[in-house]
This record gives sequence, C-alpha cells and structure tokens, in this order.
Amino acid sequence: MPCRVSVIASLLLLCLSSAALRGESVSAAIDRLITTKASGSRAPAADDAEFFRRIHLDLAGNIPTAAQTRALLGDKSADKRSRIIDQLLASENFAEHWTNRLSVMLLERQQLSQVPHDEWRAYLKKSLQDQPRWNVLVGEMIAATGKGESRAAMRFLGKGNHHRLTEDIARLFLGRDLECARCHDHPSVDDWTQAHYWGLYAYLNQTRLATHSGEKQSYFVENLATKKVEFQSVFFDEKEDTGPCLPGGKEVPIPKFEENQGFKKPAADGLPAVPKFRPRELLARDLTSGQNHLFARNCVNRIWAFMMGRGFWMPLDQAHSENPPSHPELLDLLERQFVAHQFDIKWLLRQIALSASYQRSSRLPPGEKEVEPENYRVAHLKGLTPEQLLHSILRATGNEEVRAQESTGEEKFDRRGYFTGTNKELPQSHAEIQAIFIQTFGRPPGEPETGFIPGLNQSLFLMNDRLLLSWLEPVEGNLIHELAALEEPGEMAETLYLGILSRPPGEAEVAELEAYLEKNSKRASSALGELAWALINSTEFRLNH
Repeated sequence: MPCRVSVIASLLLLCLSSAALRGESVSAAIDRLITTKASGSRAPAADDAEFFRRIHLDLAGNIPTAAQTRALLGDKSADKRSRIIDQLLASENFAEHWTNRLSVMLLERQQLSQVPHDEWRAYLKKSLQDQPRWNVLVGEMIAATGKGESRAAMRFLGKGNHHRLTEDIARLFLGRDLECARCHDHPSVDDWTQAHYWGLYAYLNQTRLATHSGEKQSYFVENLATKKVEFQSVFFDEKEDTGPCLPGGKEVPIPKFEENQGFKKPAADGLPAVPKFRPRELLARDLTSGQNHLFARNCVNRIWAFMMGRGFWMPLDQAHSENPPSHPELLDLLERQFVAHQFDIKWLLRQIALSASYQRSSRLPPGEKEVEPENYRVAHLKGLTPEQLLHSILRATGNEEVRAQESTGEEKFDRRGYFTGTNKELPQSHAEIQAIFIQTFGRPPGEPETGFIPGLNQSLFLMNDRLLLSWLEPVEGNLIHELAALEEPGEMAETLYLGILSRPPGEAEVAELEAYLEKNSKRASSALGELAWALINSTEFRLNH
C-alpha cells in the first residue's frame, strides 16, 4: 500500500516546522526569504485586475468573466484576495484544471495504456476533490494492480516497460534525469550513478501484465524476485549488482524462501501466484515516505514552477549538486511544511498564492531593463497551456457552451484534413476542438510541457483558424452580439477589454476603438469582431502575466 505519513509524525513535523517559522505565516516566510536573496528594486504588487486574471488562470485554468472582474474591482474589502484564492481552490474548475496539469505532467500526452483516458481523468479529479495528497496519489499509481479502485491508477504504469518507468519515476518524482545512467555513471553529474538507475529498476523488473482468463482483463502482477539485478558500464568490464534501492538510500535485501514458500496466494484464473516479496509495493511505500527528501523537494519545486514560472532549480529534472536551488533555505522550509501538512497540494498552492512574491506585478521595476529570473523580483510571464488558451478564448468570446458539446460518436473528425484544408467541416465537440488546440499549442507526445515555446504555426492559427473566426461573428449570447447592442464607445470598450483582457481599457484604447468604429460604421459588427480578434492575438492575452 502507498505510504501515508502517520498522524504523530505529522504533528511532530508540524511543531518543528512551526518553530522554524518564528511565528510568521508560511507566505510571510516565502517573502522574507525571497527578499533576502533579491538584489535591486522589486516590482510593485500587481493591481487587482492583473492578480485576478493570474490567479484564475493558475488555479482554475481560465480567465475570469467580465462580470467577475467588475465585481472584484468594486470590492473594497481587505481580504478579497485571500477569499478569491479559497473560492477557486474549492471550485469544480480547480479540480478540472489541475487534472489537466497533473495528467500532462505524468503522461506527457502519451497513450500508454488500455485504461480509457476518461477513467484516468476521473481518478485524478476525484483525488483532487477528495484529498489531494501527493504521496497518496503517487503511491497508488506505482502500486496499482488494476483490481478494484486501482484500475484507473494503473494508466501511469502503461504497458509495464521497466526502463520507461525507471526513467519516468526518477524524472517526475525525484527530479533526476537518469537516462544516461542506464549505461554508465553520468559523465558530468557525480551525484547520478549507474547504481541509482539499476536500484530503481530493481523495484520494477518483476512487474508484468497478465490476463485474467475469465474476465479477459489485464492486471499488473509481480514475479518472485530471487536475485539482484546485474549491470555493467559500457566503459568497464566488471559487472556489478544491486537489489531495490532508492538514490541515496539503503538497498532492500531480497529474502530467500524455501521451495514453494515464497507466495502468499496461489496462481488462479490465468494470473500467477502472488509473491510475499513485492518490490513495486515497497517502491510505492519508500518513494513517497516523508523521510524521502528527494520526493518532497521535487514536488515542491514543480508546484512552485507551475505557480511562479520557474523552479528553484531548472530544468526541473536536473536536481544535483552542480545545479543548486536558487533559494535553498526557502526550499527546505517548504519541503518540511509540505510533509508536515501531509503532502496537501491545495495547502501548498494556497501558501504560494498568498505570498507577495506571487502577487508581484509582471511589469519591470522603474529604471530596470532586465532582472535576474531566479531572484523573483518581478512576476514571470507564463505561456498558456493549450487547454487554458482554448477555454479562455471560449469565455472571452462568449462561446462557453462549446465545452458541453459531446461527440456524436459517428464518423471520426478528420483533423489532418482540417489542418491541410481538405476537410471543410468545422469540429463540433469539445473533445475534437481541444485536440486541435493541443496539436497546435502543445508539445509532441513524450516531451514535457515546460516553458513557453511559440511558433509560426501558432500565430497563423490564432489569426486565421476558421473555427476561431466563426466565434467572432455575432450570434445571440456571444460577445460580438452583446457589443453590437451597445451604443456608447466607452461601454463597448469596457465590455471588450474586461471580457478579453480582464481589465478596464485606458483612455487611449477607448479613443482607438471609437476611431476604428467610426471609420468602419457601415460594417460595425465585422469591425467589432476585428477588434476582438486583435486583442485575442495580443501578447497580453496569450500570456499569463
């Protein structure tokens, strides 16, 4: 079973961590330790509109509605930002967005398993709604057999490829890209050895898929481990061996059993006997333990990067002594607190969101031309994920009903033909439309989606895509229809800017809109669509700032 931090251990950690905070809140400690390292002036706090858009995108995966932004700007209460954070963390949109976030991080958009994608998403979403404990979630995925409630969790294991799992577990849960260490010690990172790779591999090499003869379903089973794993460097003749072992941990001894005594359950229904010694279950327990600092630090670093635009170390899978964290004291503090709060993802997100460091403006401080990115003196710009971009465009243009549209289940939509122009049909279902956005704005399957990598194809899509342009035509209930019903240019500009850029327009922007509409008075609806098109194609809309 996956490891859960005991209540007593958690209380002890919480007491020790609270003492280390000197009576200040975690968010205040974040700001103190960020400020200590920052040299030079810092950007001021983001204004309400900038903060509101950012927190909606980061926690709910979408821009706020114009009505929500108006309400916020009219709210003079001192605690409105903390209330917004709590409301978003408790929302359905949070679970939906972070299901996307975690699924993309864990699977990198690969189709690895026979488990349906919808079941996998439902599993992640329920975990985020019920009890978003990172150690529990990861432990369930690694230990999954496919029986009962673990069926959906087994999607992470894919087809049980031992080397893929070894490398993915090291990258995603320990922050170590050990691919090179499969064949030799890492040539430039002394911390990463071949023994680390094969120690992880030894937890997994007995795992395989087997089919139940009656149910005709596949399950993950384990063979009985009887010896250590042998490995050999490509540079040396000597062979070495290891039992299951986490990097920096102690090797797990492989027990010896009398003949036929190593099993707790006999073979049945096409499934092999169940061994008493099951290394993969031990990996689920030991990897996610509160004593495994690499696991907790890696999660803190990834969540921090999601929220702040970069991690304490970058790249995210390069945690080693030659690439130290930018703020080691802060990382230590957040790691201890995260473990003390039982790996609660929502708790960690909330502490970061409450900090002045997160709520800083993305505009450079006065007199500064550039700042060191690792100092967090200014909020980092973040590219929108494909899902964030799609849902923000749908909300901005007043076409959110598209999210409820399901596939007819008839002929599969010809996506390739849509891109090449041979398919003149427009996609109808949300799934079809989202697949188009993922293909255009996402990374290829198997590559991590980190950083903002714009491309010419993305710009051309936003400017010319037939479906997107159709959303900018006046249809009852959408943005252009609403704008066309207004008479005052100031009202039009406010509705347009609040709806798309989540902020009021400036005086120059109102004047610009008025001049454009006056020039195109005979084609007012088209002109309004063009103004909306221009804002959607702006850097301000394309980025989370």
